[in-house]
Amino acid sequence: MKKNQTPLKISHTVIWVSSIFLGLLSSVPQLASHKFNLAEAIVNAALTGTFALVMWYFNIYMLSRKNGNERKQTISYTNLIRSLLFGLVVMLGLSCIQQLILANINFGPTMLMVEVRGILINLVFFMFLNLLQKNYENQYVNMELERIRNDNLGAQYELLKQQVNPHFLFNSLSTLKSMVETNDKESVNFIIKLSNFYRYTLESRKLDLIRVHKEIEILNAYLFLQKARFGDGFTFTNTLAKESLNTLIPPFTLQLLVENCIKHNIVSLDRPLHIKVYEEGDCIVVENQMQLKLGENNSLGVGLKNIDLRYSHFVDKPVNIVNDQKVFKIKLPLIYELHYH
Repeated sequence: MKKNQTPLKISHTVIWVSSIFLGLLSSVPQLASHKFNLAEAIVNAALTGTFALVMWYFNIYMLSRKNGNERKQTISYTNLIRSLLFGLVVMLGLSCIQQLILANINFGPTMLMVEVRGILINLVFFMFLNLLQKNYENQYVNMELERIRNDNLGAQYELLKQQVNPHFLFNSLSTLKSMVETNDKESVNFIIKLSNFYRYTLESRKLDLIRVHKEIEILNAYLFLQKARFGDGFTFTNTLAKESLNTLIPPFTLQLLVENCIKHNIVSLDRPLHIKVYEEGDCIVVENQMQLKLGENNSLGVGLKNIDLRYSHFVDKPVNIVNDQKVFKIKLPLIYELHYH
C-alpha cells in the first residue's frame, strides 16, 4: 500500500455551528431554573462553546498527525488519554476564567460539573473523529485495492498476450514442420517440450508467484524450442544457487526476459548471443551482450514495464536496469515468502 497520509477534513462551519449549539444547549438547565441568571447563562454558554471549539481543533490536529504506516482498525488509547488530559487542563483554565467573571458562584461544585461535561463532550468528539478517520482510511484502502486490481488485470492481460505470442507459435510450428520433413529424431521431444511450455502457461498464468526452480523449468522448455530454431546461435548459462531457486518470482518473468534478449538482439552462428542468469547480492540477474537489431532501440522497455509493474505488487524494491551499451542487465529483487506484501 502507498504510504500517503489520509487527510482528515471537517468543515469549519460544522465546527463553529456545533460548538455554538453545545454552548446554548448547556444553558438550557439554567433557563428552566427558578433562579435564572442571564450573566451566568451567557458565561456558561461561552465557556462550553469555547471548550468545544478548542477540542474540535485539537482532536483534528492530533488525529491528522498519525503516521500513514500506523493505520490500525482500533482506537489509539494513547491519543484518547492525551485528548482527555488536554481537555481537563483547558476546562480547568476556562473554569478559572468563569470564577473571575462570576465571583459569586461556588467554585468547587461548578468546576466538577464543567469538568464532567467537558469529558463527555471530548469523548463524543474523539469517537466521532475516529470513526470519520477510519472511514477515510477504509475508502483509501478500497481505492488502492481497486487500483492494484486494475493494474494487475492489465499486467495479466499484457503477460497473456506475450505468453501466447502468435509469432512464437508460428515459428515453433514452422520449426516442427522442418524437423518432421527431415526426419529429425528430436521431433517428438520438440512436440513434448512445446506441449509442456503451453501447459506451464495455462497452469501458471493464474498464480501471482511461483518458485524460481519452477520458473527455470518453464524457461528450459522455452530454450529447447528456441535451440531447435537457432541452433548454436545463442548460449544460455544458469548459475543460480539452491537458496535462490527456492525464492519466489512472478510466473514467466525469466522466460519473458530471455525472449526479449532473443527478440531484440542479433542471434546467429557468426555472432552468437550469450545469455546468463545468476545471482548478485539480493537479486537475480539476467544478462546479455548488446547486439541490437536495427530499429530496436525504442522497443526494449515494453516488456520490462510489465515486469516492473508486477514486481511492485510484491516488494518495495524496484527492478533495476543496467545498460552500458555493451552489456544489458536486468536485476530482479529476490522475493522471500515472509517479505512480499
